[in-house]
Amino acid sequence: MSVLASPWQTYKRLLGFARPYRVLLLMALAGMLIEAAAGMGFLALMSPITDNLVNPEDINPWMPLAIIGLFLLRGVAGYLTDIGMGKAARSIARDLRVRVLGKYLRLPGQRFDAEPVPSMLVRLGSDSDQVAQAAIDAMKVVLQQSLQALGSLAMMFYYSWQVTLAIFVLAPPLAWVMNKVAKRYRRISHRIQESSAELLQAADQTLSSQQEVKIYGAQPREMARYSGLANTNLRLAMKVEATRSISSGMVQLIGAIGLAALLFIAGHEAAAGRLTVGDFVALMMAMLTIIPALKQLTNVQNMTQRGIASAQRLFTVLDAADETDTGSVPLTRARGELEFRHVSARYEGQTKPALEDISFIARPGTVTAIVGRSGSGKSTLIKLIPRFYEIESGQILLDGHPLQDYRLADLRRQIALVGQHVTLFNGSVAENVAYGELASSSDEQLERAIAGANAREFVGQMPMGVDEQVGAKGGKLSGGQRQRLAIARAMLKDAPILILDEATAALDNESERLVQDALQKLMPDRTTLVIAHRLSTIEHADQVLVMDQGRIVERGTHAELMAHGGLYEHLHRMQFRESQG
Repeated sequence: MSVLASPWQTYKRLLGFARPYRVLLLMALAGMLIEAAAGMGFLALMSPITDNLVNPEDINPWMPLAIIGLFLLRGVAGYLTDIGMGKAARSIARDLRVRVLGKYLRLPGQRFDAEPVPSMLVRLGSDSDQVAQAAIDAMKVVLQQSLQALGSLAMMFYYSWQVTLAIFVLAPPLAWVMNKVAKRYRRISHRIQESSAELLQAADQTLSSQQEVKIYGAQPREMARYSGLANTNLRLAMKVEATRSISSGMVQLIGAIGLAALLFIAGHEAAAGRLTVGDFVALMMAMLTIIPALKQLTNVQNMTQRGIASAQRLFTVLDAADETDTGSVPLTRARGELEFRHVSARYEGQTKPALEDISFIARPGTVTAIVGRSGSGKSTLIKLIPRFYEIESGQILLDGHPLQDYRLADLRRQIALVGQHVTLFNGSVAENVAYGELASSSDEQLERAIAGANAREFVGQMPMGVDEQVGAKGGKLSGGQRQRLAIARAMLKDAPILILDEATAALDNESERLVQDALQKLMPDRTTLVIAHRLSTIEHADQVLVMDQGRIVERGTHAELMAHGGLYEHLHRMQFRESQG
């Protein structure tokens, strides 16, 4: 379903998420019916109580007790309604969050280039809450107030159908106001959600880069940018408030006109002897309970329309196409022979290809180094192997079969990845090394991997050893320590294909030495692909692919390429000069 789906289509789809909570909703509905019945009972008592006050000798002592009983019943029913609706609403919000996060994890890599993570967080956060409000909280108000209004209307018909019909001429203008309000709310709600995502994205960017912001004196610029976005958000929020207030006032004005009409007509009926004093008071009370119910129904438009706008944003994610996964060739453990045949790839919306006519073979037990200037296509090439991105033309074969012939999960089990920016999760050292499918590894396997990655020296010094918490994103560890834990994870996985994406680029000399030593233990008997930042680290590679503007422009061993005197030799000379300087 696209964002162009009608509000009713969206709402109907949204109600599908309430299906598992039918029992809770039925309990809440029973509570609402009891509440409405208690309200009608109270209105029914108004006529005899008023008439008894006119004739004190007819006062019935049970009537005050009946009022207390009705309100007690109404309180219990209200509790049932609140609990039933509240649990259903929060459960729907939880279900949506879980489904949307699961969906994001199944989307192609290009989705993460197109949508920033803060926008995804808005969908998982406030959008999910507002959808729950639209699906259940708004329904609760609508049903509660509608039943209240219908109950009051029924009592009005009972006491005087002539008076009730006379004020029905107010229904068309009331419906017109509510329709206009709904359209305006819906229009503004979409813009508010986009504005909230931009606000979160700006804050995330500023706070994540706080060192650069401070060192370059960019606080005023960042504050001005954030203030501008916050002011836009405020303007939109005030439009919503103004719409709500004006519509609420108009509904109350229409209600007041109805009340005035009721007074006039009911006065005429009473004078003609067709209406007792008690009936007149009961009619007045019924009309007075209808007005706030109508006001609540108008106010709920804001909640509903915001929720529908949020639902449409969530459904665009849920309806997006998953990564293509149609492979059927079984794959337990690959030999690891990778072949690129005339591969081209292009980023979505770009006219120039990111990779063009790439061909090479990487055999088991060999190291293939990929070098080139920044933006030459090295990282794009690597991302094609686990199919984070899809090729546009050509073929990538693993053990003689195109990658698409294998199931994604089976293909990705064959690959271990150690990147420049290590991803660690908030948990212990053991949980980060034995991560995901590796969680079932034995303690001995875990210890071997940590020792092999040269990580034992710092893990052993931690108070809790492998159970020590590493902090959010591994914040308690140095860059070299994080890198060695990533290598330990790759060692534990023991995959036939190893991808090293500039794994030592950001390390000091001592850390680099330890990491390089760990990598030497990890690489034998695998197909290893190395994106090299420091060319001195790949002098022993079996083949070096030199990339420029998405193409392989040179290939050979380090010695061959140095003798050739082309781009590789130029890059090597420039780096050597920098290191000497």
